[in-house]
Amino acid sequence: MGDFGTTLWEQITGVNWAGLLQALIILVVGWALARVVSRAVGRVLTLHLDIHQTTLLRRVVFYVIFGLVIASALHQLGFKLGVLLGAAGILTVAIGFASQTSASNLISGLFLIAERPFQIGDFVQIGDTAGEVLAIDLLSVKLRTRDNLFVRVPNETLVKTQVTNYSRFPIRRYDLQVGVAYKEDLTRVKGVLESVADSNPLCLQEPKPQVFFQGFGNSSVDLQFSVWGLRENFLELRNTLPLEIKQAFDEQGIEIPFPHLSLYTGSATRAFPVVHPQAGAADNPPGADPDQDGNGGRR
Repeated sequence: MGDFGTTLWEQITGVNWAGLLQALIILVVGWALARVVSRAVGRVLTLHLDIHQTTLLRRVVFYVIFGLVIASALHQLGFKLGVLLGAAGILTVAIGFASQTSASNLISGLFLIAERPFQIGDFVQIGDTAGEVLAIDLLSVKLRTRDNLFVRVPNETLVKTQVTNYSRFPIRRYDLQVGVAYKEDLTRVKGVLESVADSNPLCLQEPKPQVFFQGFGNSSVDLQFSVWGLRENFLELRNTLPLEIKQAFDEQGIEIPFPHLSLYTGSATRAFPVVHPQAGAADNPPGADPDQDGNGGRR
């Protein structure tokens, strides 16, 4: 027992307490210094870069400074930095082979930072997923969908997939497909549509609304009514404009036809009548010859 106590005491007294205390002070002061410097760099970069680039660069500055602080603290404890760097290099290579997907996402994230296809707060569509950008990290992008779901998209997928940014420009165009009956005067229809756009405060006058002829459909003359609105008013414009057009068409007596089919027996004949079976039975009572007219003659 006495030998054990003596050995423990020798181990305790053999520790370089002064170096350990200095290393601890270096870590604390270095951590505080890294935070102060990263925040100062973030405030400066905010004047020139967007929020997600500023956030990423702040993190890079913090981790670089704190990494140097850790290396200095280890050196203070007597560790040889050359050996540590060699071991870190071997470990980095091993981790790189073991996590090729993460490395691909990391490189893709750097490309996204340089290209800047969107920023935090934008509403984007990535493949079949659409949502608001919550965060842009080195490995993935976080989205919040319209139904309040959280979606994480790897950066590698972003680089390979078409990305649509609905928030990039201040105005957007809404294209509404409208069909009217063949009997309608298209000039009059165009005037009614333009009057609806003029009375809607969400429709911009410049660029002005336009009506495009789409083609002769099976049951209607197909038109496209295109109006412009501010990005923040787009959803409200999309919900109100069709209702106002329907109301204006009803007031003006303009028909919006439903799909229908007419049968003809020849190019110069009237449309072939479709008779209900009960009506046909009334015209031809039981026992009567359907091929014989009322005067006894054959048809």
